[in-house]
Amino acid sequence: MEVLGLKDRCLLLGPGLLMFLEFRNSVTWHLQKFWEASGFFWQTQRENLHHLLGGNEWLNFLLGTAVVPGLVFWSFNGILMVADVTGKPSFITRYRIQLGKNDPVDTEKLRSAIHTALFNHFFISLPMLILMLPIMKWSGEPCSLHLPTFHWFLLELATFTLLEEILFYYSHRLVHHPLLFKHIHKKHHEWTAPVGIVSVYAHPVEHVVSNILPVITGPILMGSHVISIMMWLSLVLLTTSISHCGYHLPFLPSPEFHDFHHLKFNQCYGVLGVLDHLHGTNTLFKQTQAYKRDIVLLSLTPLTESMPDSPKN
Repeated sequence: MEVLGLKDRCLLLGPGLLMFLEFRNSVTWHLQKFWEASGFFWQTQRENLHHLLGGNEWLNFLLGTAVVPGLVFWSFNGILMVADVTGKPSFITRYRIQLGKNDPVDTEKLRSAIHTALFNHFFISLPMLILMLPIMKWSGEPCSLHLPTFHWFLLELATFTLLEEILFYYSHRLVHHPLLFKHIHKKHHEWTAPVGIVSVYAHPVEHVVSNILPVITGPILMGSHVISIMMWLSLVLLTTSISHCGYHLPFLPSPEFHDFHHLKFNQCYGVLGVLDHLHGTNTLFKQTQAYKRDIVLLSLTPLTESMPDSPKN
């Protein structure tokens, strides 16, 4: 009976194992073909763009690092500003985090924020990006015709994110020092209930130290391709706009963490919250409803309704 049982198990496991291996090989083969086809497509587009720009490095670099991320930033914030000023459409404004604040936004205050944001983009960010190209050419070819592999980009993205978290957290805490806050960081904190454009509403010194350097350090150290930099800067500008937008919108990253920083000033200094956890600078945040709401909203019901603030005594 034992021998028969062993044979039965072999008869069951053998074909099952063969089917599993066949399935795995098939999936791997299809994934490999997908990435090869995708890589070929994007490589072709890259070559077409390169030829369209006449192979000019400066046009290639500034298109990828300034123009495309800038369009992402201003397009997204343009939609948010319409909601901030008009209170419509309701499918955005009903997700407001600080109820009753910026409803509607002070247009004079918003105009001032737009002027500062434009100044920082054109007179601070752009010159630093122009300086970035010759620095990167010392160690590589950021405008190379050949795209980086997908796996290398994932490694870059992880490195960029880690460096940004470290550099932003400590530079942000630095500008909160009383000697610096009054003259530098106070400008950014004029908005206790921020809106998207406030993400780059900052003193020029803060914009360099806290907004730009933490973001471009990774690409410089990694010798990244302009396409990697373009995707990274677009992602950063989009996520920082979401963090400041004042709306906890469905299916987007939660802005509760940084919104709470603008409300309380001395909590939640980082981007990911890892260093805040290690340094204990999120202890008050963890005691609030905002902490419970610091999740990706997967329904259409605003979290201020499903998780309302506790009644005040």
